[in-house]
Amino acid sequence: MTIEPYRVSAYNTSKQSENKIHDDAVARRFGFSGGLVPGVDVMAYMLHLPVAKWGRAFLERGLIEARFVKPVYDGEIADVTAEESHGGLSIEIKSRGQLCATGSASLPASAPVVSVADFSETAAVAERRPVDTASYQVGKWLGTIPRTWAGEAAQQYLTDVRELDPIYAAEGLGHPGLLQRVMNKVLVDNAILGPWIHVGSRMQLLAATKRGDELTARAKVTGNYEKKGHRFVELDALVVANGRTPLAHCQHIAIYQPREQAAA
Repeated sequence: MTIEPYRVSAYNTSKQSENKIHDDAVARRFGFSGGLVPGVDVMAYMLHLPVAKWGRAFLERGLIEARFVKPVYDGEIADVTAEESHGGLSIEIKSRGQLCATGSASLPASAPVVSVADFSETAAVAERRPVDTASYQVGKWLGTIPRTWAGEAAQQYLTDVRELDPIYAAEGLGHPGLLQRVMNKVLVDNAILGPWIHVGSRMQLLAATKRGDELTARAKVTGNYEKKGHRFVELDALVVANGRTPLAHCQHIAIYQPREQAAA
């Protein structure tokens, strides 16, 4: 089966966000050309191809992994391509002639059984404090403020990530990229961060997200370390709908304190 390439005019949804890595001036201080399109939205671009191939089945039990190699910038064209590989897809995103993201997607015969009880339900901190290593201590459980994307908010999300597949509106489903946004909130809801960067994720879908579901994450910190002057955090989490239905088992990696460098 030929996988049609997918072309997106990238959009920085987070220009006004608390994370100033998405702000042009601040991002240049870290050596980038401008504000970064969020990794979770780049992953949403990647998700278009496996959903185009497998449809609702992928939304119910698909597996996707992504690594963000170089930034995608606002207004630039992002070309998403996929090749058949070992029964799944090998995916790349290129922009400005550079490889920006790599990933893979597959459709397991069935969704793995994951128990909600294995993931501790924890509230987000009552008062956020400036981030330090104790914010994401290994073994610590972190929760999120519940979030809902319904009606206009659900449609606005599809517009923001340039998603045109009719399956979401036709079947009343939420885009799986929303689950990645919830994963980012594990970090944001529990500390006051400076500029930070999402660098990679693995997401095993367990059920299709419905528009209007109340989404939370139950996350355990599995890594907190320094590498090349950056401080990284790794999370293992379950994203849950309405406090009871497991939607996705996710691993999430981010640089929560990047090494600052002079702009080129």
